[in-house]
Amino acid sequence: MARPAAAIMVQGTGSNVGKSTLVAGLCRLFADRGLVVRPFKPQNMSNNAAIAREGGEIGRAQAVQARAARCLPSIHMNPILLKPETDTGSQVIVQGQRRGSLRSLGFGARRDELFPSVMESFGLLEDEADLIIVEGAGSPAEINLRAGDIANMGFAAAADVPVLLVGDIDRGGVIASLVGTHAILPGEDRRLIKAFAINKFRGDARLFEAGMSAIESFTGWPGLGIVPWFAEAHRLPAEDALDLEERRGTTERPLRIAVPILARIANFDDLDPLSAEPAVELTFVPPGHPLPADADLVILPGSKATLADLAFLREQGWDIDLAAHHRRGGRILGLCGGYQMLGTSIADPDGIEGRAGTVPGLGFLAVETRLTPDKITRQAEAVHAPSGQPIRGYEIHLGRTEGPDGARPFARIEGRPDGAISTDGRVQGTYLHGLFSDDAFRAAFLAELGTGSTLAYEAEIEAVLDRLARHCETHLDVEAILRIARSRQSQR
Repeated sequence: MARPAAAIMVQGTGSNVGKSTLVAGLCRLFADRGLVVRPFKPQNMSNNAAIAREGGEIGRAQAVQARAARCLPSIHMNPILLKPETDTGSQVIVQGQRRGSLRSLGFGARRDELFPSVMESFGLLEDEADLIIVEGAGSPAEINLRAGDIANMGFAAAADVPVLLVGDIDRGGVIASLVGTHAILPGEDRRLIKAFAINKFRGDARLFEAGMSAIESFTGWPGLGIVPWFAEAHRLPAEDALDLEERRGTTERPLRIAVPILARIANFDDLDPLSAEPAVELTFVPPGHPLPADADLVILPGSKATLADLAFLREQGWDIDLAAHHRRGGRILGLCGGYQMLGTSIADPDGIEGRAGTVPGLGFLAVETRLTPDKITRQAEAVHAPSGQPIRGYEIHLGRTEGPDGARPFARIEGRPDGAISTDGRVQGTYLHGLFSDDAFRAAFLAELGTGSTLAYEAEIEAVLDRLARHCETHLDVEAILRIARSRQSQR
């Protein structure tokens, strides 16, 4: 029997404690030490997806972590991806492929069906890795969900992976959250936790030394460090749309871009490069607020539920704001689901997103969309039709869009037309995601809007990951983390 790979699982006392960022930092750190490192997340829930090397979907965070580990992303790094479609249901992606939809109440019952794929994917990564850094989801303290769990202790116990538990001190109550987790976990799960760490600390860490001692005394777990707030974390692609509320534009810059936060907004990391441009003020507009009248460009982002988000957009009055923006000479760009909304109609004859039927679109582009059950997921090498600039992006969408404005495509993907441009050129749509990460295309796009580009986005992401690795190495006992990860090798 082959020796198992070293592995450690980073779990958190709750959501948004910084697990994804810490895993990315550790992946870069250990990869730079010469180890073959692979990230892994058994189950993720996010509408920000990436396309893996096999052509299937995984969570955006795992793609970033793969980049940090200096390897290509794989569907096996996130074998179960849940993409919320409603408040109570999600599309289920298994090893990169759509497996239908599922209501929340039914997920635990399908553990036996889904868990073999999780273990198969983990085993395939073990075959190629020296070290696997696993990310949990939510909190292991949700003991009411333990029976059907595959995201936290359910996986750690099955794969015999030791756990590092992370608490977020920025939100307060970190001692209670760590000690409380220890108190309510069953003994067999509690024994899997080998250490803890504190994340997002602001100020002098010496002020929390007594707190560290108290946690160690109550739990018996050693503390492996107090990680200060990493201010550059927002430069890495985020998964949670809740983060967008903190990213509203506040500066005066030459070009103003507004993006409405749709209820099922998806792949909003498409816009990260624009947000990072010094000459661009990009504002995410939350529900209940009008689109700013002084915007030069409004971007309708991707959506996990196009018809529902089109209705949501109209409920907010953003359709009226868009019409006024267009009358004033403003420009509009639709990405994927946003592109579908800009057409004259969206037909859903099979009831993929709800009741079967056809809904009027916003009418800014002379194209019609028909939703179809087959899902397109692929990397894309394209050429921007107006400028001739190459674009490297990807596609994730249901449906086909055709019509007269498609005769003026936004791009050509391997020769075939994609997207549409209105007769006056001020309204454009495309199915391409990730297009703004390409520095040359982004510069050409901004030049059309009268603004220059000075950002080397991909190089900046690499620099942030390097600084994150140094941040982890400075403030965590990384040698202890490696010993814990390797301890599973000696137990078999």
